[in-house]
Amino acid sequence: MRYEVAKVEMSYSRVGILKILCLGSSLILALVAQAPIASAQNSYIEKADGKISGTVLLEGNNQPATQVAVKLKSHLAGIFRSVLTDYEGHFEVQGLPPSTYEIVVEEPGYEPAQTTAEFDGSSSKLELRLKSSNISQAQRDRYTVSTRELMIPGKARGEYAKGLGSLAKKDLAASLSHFMKAAKAFPEYYEAYYHVGVVEMSLGKLDEAGQAFQKANDLSGGRYAWAEFGIGYLSYLEGKTEEAVSIIRRGVELDGSSPDGYFILGMALLRLNRLDEAEKSAREALLRDPNFARAYILLADTYGRRHEYLAQLQGLDTYLKLEPNGEESEAVRRGREAVLGIVGKKRAEE
Repeated sequence: MRYEVAKVEMSYSRVGILKILCLGSSLILALVAQAPIASAQNSYIEKADGKISGTVLLEGNNQPATQVAVKLKSHLAGIFRSVLTDYEGHFEVQGLPPSTYEIVVEEPGYEPAQTTAEFDGSSSKLELRLKSSNISQAQRDRYTVSTRELMIPGKARGEYAKGLGSLAKKDLAASLSHFMKAAKAFPEYYEAYYHVGVVEMSLGKLDEAGQAFQKANDLSGGRYAWAEFGIGYLSYLEGKTEEAVSIIRRGVELDGSSPDGYFILGMALLRLNRLDEAEKSAREALLRDPNFARAYILLADTYGRRHEYLAQLQGLDTYLKLEPNGEESEAVRRGREAVLGIVGKKRAEE
């Protein structure tokens, strides 16, 4: 264990199903938590087991609005979420505490659809309708069926799905094979190339990962946030931290709903010792997902550099409450013990 005052080496890795960014190299973080997190937020975490779901339809023909962004927020609960509707216009947001929520659907060519829901913490179903704002039929049809989605062959879809399944099981060789087959079957499949990059990074092949992320970025015309996150994270690993911040910020601008993007951005800002900005990024991640445990470690490290040790313990406890058996939990517990020692020593000196 090394100390800046209290410094613990942590290893970050996450495997998601839909959007995965492997943070698999070691990162040294000083484990010190934020100035007291509002007790209200902690109570929300305890009760955050509700669900809001619904359907978005196109007014006039009742066709489902597919792949449309639905934004849900509650200032009281400190929550901001954004999800895409599926091919039947359905959406679902889980892990919500009781509160008043504003739900907004905004799409080019349609008037905004908005509603407010008083949510008691169990479940709630909604229906929203998008009204055309005098666009052409061709433009309107884009929201009913994505042309690009129709272009993806069934074989490519199947291999991509198998790749995600194998990656979730940490079978890297199988997942890489499936993603490569998906890209071969549909050469414009930038999501597949992105996941090739994720696997290559997991295997320690950073050059190959960079090429795959760049391919995904090129194919998407620079509109795929996760490709930007991947390229930015590689720049971070290479020590090009200022460059990483610029690239990751572009990704956040493309997809402001992602807690992962703000977390990675915060890591880079922390390395530059831009503590206020790093703290803000961590809090932005938590606004989008109050249960995003690693954001508490990022906050912890930020406050560690400010030598705010009592706040540190609260942050570590919050992380351990959310991830009692996580991959980093034992390291966090060791860091917590070290901080307890520092706090005890300072009190004795007083």
